[in-house]
Amino acid sequence: MPYQVLTPKEAALFADKYSDLFGDHSQLSTELLKNDGLNQVFRVKNNRGTSLIVKQALPEPSDLTQHWLVSLNRAKIEADVLKHHAKICPDYLVEVLFYDAELCALLLEDLSDCMSLRSAIRTGLLPQDTGLHLGRYLANASFYSSDFVLTGPVKKSRQLQFNNPELCLVIEDLVFTDPYCNHERNSLSLAQQPQVRDLWRNEALQAEVAQLKAGFLAKPQALLHGDLQCGNVLVNHQQHKIIGAEFGCYGPIGFDTGTFLASVILNLLTQEQTEVSSRRHYLLGQIELFWHEFSTVFSNLMQKQTTDQSFQNESYQHWYLQQLWQDTLGYAGCELIRRTIGWAAAEELTQLKDGPFKQQAQQQMLALGQSLITERKHMTLQDLLSKIAK
Repeated sequence: MPYQVLTPKEAALFADKYSDLFGDHSQLSTELLKNDGLNQVFRVKNNRGTSLIVKQALPEPSDLTQHWLVSLNRAKIEADVLKHHAKICPDYLVEVLFYDAELCALLLEDLSDCMSLRSAIRTGLLPQDTGLHLGRYLANASFYSSDFVLTGPVKKSRQLQFNNPELCLVIEDLVFTDPYCNHERNSLSLAQQPQVRDLWRNEALQAEVAQLKAGFLAKPQALLHGDLQCGNVLVNHQQHKIIGAEFGCYGPIGFDTGTFLASVILNLLTQEQTEVSSRRHYLLGQIELFWHEFSTVFSNLMQKQTTDQSFQNESYQHWYLQQLWQDTLGYAGCELIRRTIGWAAAEELTQLKDGPFKQQAQQQMLALGQSLITERKHMTLQDLLSKIAK
């Protein structure tokens, strides 16, 4: 079938055709969950309560496509990344049941019993061991798509398979370029301007950001999710599931770990301390748990599962893990800055009422972001926790 934008009825037929979950004589209903111009998402449900998700990439102009040319191929990238990571970490990925290349549509399991980690934090329904699960997921997904286990030819073929130049350009512009100059896509208030102008004039900071950007361009260490923020982690008290991988590509491992770390920090800094100090304490604990689990699992995998003889060297492995920590801090800093003043500001910020607390949170995020970037080569985990807890 040639590409067409699915109607609710057609989404139901698509789900029924490519899944045997509904059964014969099912009465299907369709609910539109999302249409942001970039994607539309339907829930298709039968009269027995069984439901599936249909997600289709859209060709119409959206906020994103006004600035960048983005092809419908992003749906294939998302399907492939989710399926590839699911082979490594089946417990942590939403299941892709079918992908249609012509319709650019995915059929996914419905995780209606979960909510986004962002919503869980906001409502105080705090899942246990989130840091542990995300650290474990990223350690395994990164290691098993890296040079530690893949031969050169295999990894290079994977890089071609997951080549995602259009959405990588979005990352390159949004994360590493726009916030460091007076770009029209930036979004900042009058109160922020003095602090932001200092940032634009900070040559030392911009040199460090250039190093991080060069790393994103030139270090295809592993297959990344590409947008691992709290809105793309679905949780309940039994499970953690990853969705939304259309920005997936090969790149530096620290970009994924840094993006997740920044998202947790952002949620922490936007919690009003007088009302929800327990949430701040929870988030600090999850940050510590996340890096401890990631570094422990990744280190153990390097020691026990590395197939390349050169990379079995203990000193090299220690150096590699240190570099991952430094990259994590640097990319987290870039993400904090871009989510504060760049295009598409963080939802956690936009939901705050304008006022002294919002201004304080923005100032903290900009200051902390710069600190993580410039001090990343000397900052320890305890240093980071101390900075955030102030």
